[in-house]
Amino acid sequence: MIHPSLLPVILCGGSGTRLWPLSRETYPKQFLALGGDGVSMLQDTVRRLDGVASHVPKEAPIVVCNHEHRFLAAQQLQEAGVEGARLILEPCGRNTAPALTLAALVADPQAILLAMPADHVITQAAQLHAAVETAWQLARDGAMVTFGIVADRPETGYGYIQKAQAVEGGHAFAIQSFAEKPSLEVAQAYVESGDYLWNSGLFMVQSSQWLKAMAALQPRMLRACQDAIAKCAQDMDFIRPHGDTFANCPADSIDYAVMEHLPGNPTLGIHARVVPLDAGWSDLGAWDALWDVLPHDAQGNAHTGQTLAIDTRDSLLFSETCLVATVGVDNLVVVETPDAILVADKRKTQDVKKIVAELKAQQRPLAFTHRKVHRPWGWYDSIDSGERFQVKRIVVKPGAKLSLQMHHHRAEHWTVVRGTAEVTNGEKTFLLAENESTFIPLGHTHRLANPGKVPLEIIEVQSGSYLGEDDIVRFEDTYGRTGEMDRAGP
Repeated sequence: MIHPSLLPVILCGGSGTRLWPLSRETYPKQFLALGGDGVSMLQDTVRRLDGVASHVPKEAPIVVCNHEHRFLAAQQLQEAGVEGARLILEPCGRNTAPALTLAALVADPQAILLAMPADHVITQAAQLHAAVETAWQLARDGAMVTFGIVADRPETGYGYIQKAQAVEGGHAFAIQSFAEKPSLEVAQAYVESGDYLWNSGLFMVQSSQWLKAMAALQPRMLRACQDAIAKCAQDMDFIRPHGDTFANCPADSIDYAVMEHLPGNPTLGIHARVVPLDAGWSDLGAWDALWDVLPHDAQGNAHTGQTLAIDTRDSLLFSETCLVATVGVDNLVVVETPDAILVADKRKTQDVKKIVAELKAQQRPLAFTHRKVHRPWGWYDSIDSGERFQVKRIVVKPGAKLSLQMHHHRAEHWTVVRGTAEVTNGEKTFLLAENESTFIPLGHTHRLANPGKVPLEIIEVQSGSYLGEDDIVRFEDTYGRTGEMDRAGP
């Protein structure tokens, strides 16, 4: 008997504003390695099903992500050893229901889709695998399954799922109802009753069943997604739904668009089921959630990077570049990055998003980008700036090259620190070795490439009347960005 395959659908959108300043729009939390092991949340998610029982056949994942994050996602999948993944690039965010619909439209109709947000933490893989195997059996029989987290405390920040009668030998339940984020008193009653689970945002359903539900419950959303896929373009590993068409799609979550309509609605013929999951889950929605999942010292403090805590309790100290030291404080979050420092009451970390909103209102780049900016060819770090000058450290991966480009308002000096640079400067192309330099006059067409087998590192000094990253004209680009304006550089 041939079983339908399990197809992970990694939902990789979102900007993670409550984890600012570490998470920003151009490099949000799903691409960060927050556990200190060098593995990003996306990479951890795609590896999460390693070890699921062999009788459950698995496909390479579909990753649905923002257009601007396509190279980050592709690079991290490559680093994780994932082959054959398909990346669907959302032209704009429309929440999780349209994202899953796009995936269902490119998947085999018989495939069992497992929708997994890329920014969750699950620490106990064996428990997850057992729950996935139970849900797979239910989804094969036509059910739509969600995973309900076994609540260990009253939590006002999550939605809840009320269980009904047991099914699948007591390993799953029918769903009585869904409840919105409750007050503390109501949440306490939910936990004490034992009948409620946290809504995890994890879902499993056969592709054809999801599209059937969408046709009945959200026909306008389905039509917009169908039209966007029908007009999609494909290049490299990317599937690009049609932008203007997808922009007309209504925005809604999987829960609100479909799942919450299923209980008590037998006409659809799709049963709603919930599988309890007790596997060290966290949605890592804010800094207090990261404090929860990190190891603690004897005083209840969680540490990452260079930190020193004296007479400090129940705090999170996070450092990227320099020493973070505290004396005589409790319940604090202190986060240091090269260009911003956050100090917050650990009980108020949900309000960090207000900082991002204010920075956006002031049109300050710190809301969107880090000082260190990742690009498909490598990265650059703006290490100093002043009136009419800026200094960058640029690292280019072996075999990679920047776009062929020109600037209207600035000139550039390049000095090679490590490796060998292939430089196009006007009509000339030549090599530069370590400690050699060149000058790119204003208005000259130029390009930097790394023909070697080790990373190329240069120091770039820009000078001119305007040094904004939008002063760039691309003529040719290996990564398909010709004529495209990025928010942050070459």
